[in-house]
Amino acid sequence: MRKGHNPVKQLTRVAKPQRITATVLNHIPFLDGFYSEMLKVLKLSLATLREDAGLPFDLLVYDNGSCLEARTFLLNEFDKGNIQSLILSDKNMGKGGAWNVMLQAAPGEIIAFADNDVLYHPNWLLESVKVLETYPKVGMVTSRPFHTRPELYTAILKWAATNPDVRLESGQYVNPEWIREFLLSVGRSEEEIDQDLTQPDVKVTYNGLTTYAGASHWQFLAWKQVLQEFLPINLSRPLGQVLRLDEMINQKGYLRLMTAEPYTMNLSNSTELPENVRSKESKKVKRLVDFPIIQAPLMKIYNAIFRLYYDR
Repeated sequence: MRKGHNPVKQLTRVAKPQRITATVLNHIPFLDGFYSEMLKVLKLSLATLREDAGLPFDLLVYDNGSCLEARTFLLNEFDKGNIQSLILSDKNMGKGGAWNVMLQAAPGEIIAFADNDVLYHPNWLLESVKVLETYPKVGMVTSRPFHTRPELYTAILKWAATNPDVRLESGQYVNPEWIREFLLSVGRSEEEIDQDLTQPDVKVTYNGLTTYAGASHWQFLAWKQVLQEFLPINLSRPLGQVLRLDEMINQKGYLRLMTAEPYTMNLSNSTELPENVRSKESKKVKRLVDFPIIQAPLMKIYNAIFRLYYDR
């Protein structure tokens, strides 16, 4: 039997969410080995995300079955008001499963998605939203330029070919050190970086705003109503199939673009940023564990231990 009156009925208004929801996907299963610095990475990522974004936003974090230490940190951030919405999953649902929840739960008209290892630079949100609002039929905007697969931005080429207001240029335009910085952060070798730098940049200019063709699922902005067209997305593995979202967005004719300057950076699993320029001598130096004959068996042992304890 009800006792008294519900005081909420006396309220005349409710809080409204910001137009933009920044969403972060976190997965830190333990703090050892590959993940030994990931809590530090997460803390740095969230701190730079909030600092000098350029526009107001709400923050939604989806935790995908992390360890107690990571969940405790996120709960404390929520209690402090640094996180507006926190979703905790008791198991790893994979990136596709997390997207199905968080991208629909985000209340904003614009969604800014990122993995938990992104470093943000001042005005990252402001400059990215400019692209989203200037170009028509945008599917994804990633906040830094680098080379992505040409087959995933064919929609841009078709759009530019039929639109006289678009200037499309192919050549070497992006600062090569920006590309080198990014590729080092994801573990590319010097040989792979040199090969990547031979690829042309596809520069797109529309209504006075310059961008580059391509985008990436690790960090992007999108209109929520556009993302709803592709959800739920069915991925059977935690990782390795995430290009499916990129493919579907391009196939549907949506533009996938990158800002003209780098406003985000991939930290990977360390807070130690890669050097933009390495001397020729340092490039030649290799640790013993960097040689394939040593590295391959060590990685097999590491992967076997990981599956034994965490692949359930």
